[in-house]
Amino acid sequence: MKWNRYTLKTLSEAEDIVISTLAEAGVEGVEIEDKVPLSESDKQQMFVDILPEGPADDGIAYLSFYVDADEDNEQLLANVKEALEELRMFMDIGEGTIVKSQTEDKDWINNWKQYFHQFYVDDILIIPSWEEVKEEDKDKMIIHIDPGTAFGTGMHETTQLCMRQLKKYVNNDTMILDVGTGSGILSIAALKLGAKHAVGTDLDPCAISAVKENLEANDIPASMMDMILGNIIDDKAVQDQVGYEKYDIVAANILADVLVPLTPVIVSQMKSGSIYITSGIIDEKEETVVEAVKAAGLEVVEVTHQNDWVSVTARKR
Repeated sequence: MKWNRYTLKTLSEAEDIVISTLAEAGVEGVEIEDKVPLSESDKQQMFVDILPEGPADDGIAYLSFYVDADEDNEQLLANVKEALEELRMFMDIGEGTIVKSQTEDKDWINNWKQYFHQFYVDDILIIPSWEEVKEEDKDKMIIHIDPGTAFGTGMHETTQLCMRQLKKYVNNDTMILDVGTGSGILSIAALKLGAKHAVGTDLDPCAISAVKENLEANDIPASMMDMILGNIIDDKAVQDQVGYEKYDIVAANILADVLVPLTPVIVSQMKSGSIYITSGIIDEKEETVVEAVKAAGLEVVEVTHQNDWVSVTARKR
């Protein structure tokens, strides 16, 4: 099966309205290529504080949509061109030219799997569902994680930094709170290390289903972990549901700018003597997080690094 690819050249400032216009003309999905820098909101939804500098924004956007090559594309294309001409009467959409090309069929859902393979975090094997555990690895601690709508496969340095700290502090009596749970990998690691129970919080509803699926993949009973949707920083209902002074470990692998307001709040959820494991911190923000931890009355016990990333571990006095 082949697909016709239609690529529209427009202006980046017009792309939202053009995409809406394409949808009204019958286009079901659009691929966007532009050089617009990420906003602070965009960055907060990703996993890093600082991204490499990209090419300068040239104001141009390329919007591509795909149609089955065996279908009659002429009417759809006519609708698109008519809609764009009407839009031109109200705003500047740039060239508005459409270039047709053809692409071979791809498995759009599964094609990305070629980039994610099993790997180790020290002696812990992290493996996706489509790969087999080798005979020599069957006696290792194994975590089954599939990349999905929620981030957190263990490949990122910050996740690995947190996992190493969990290995040091988890025991059979551990109650762990995992703030910004994502895929649930840190909670799953803690439970596999012997933790008694885990509670996770996340802003993204996708985390609920991701955690459920990953618990099942690791043969961990659903009763061993509770998921709470909401912002623990400023939502009293979430704070109450999570509970106070009941956790032996709190893990927060988020962003430095989130850790700063989170830390003085999360102290209330921690038992005396409990451990606070943080990461998601680019090295330029190390001191910012360390100072926030100290200001909240916690004692910094260890700062670890991996490449440009930092984990700060502290204890409640």
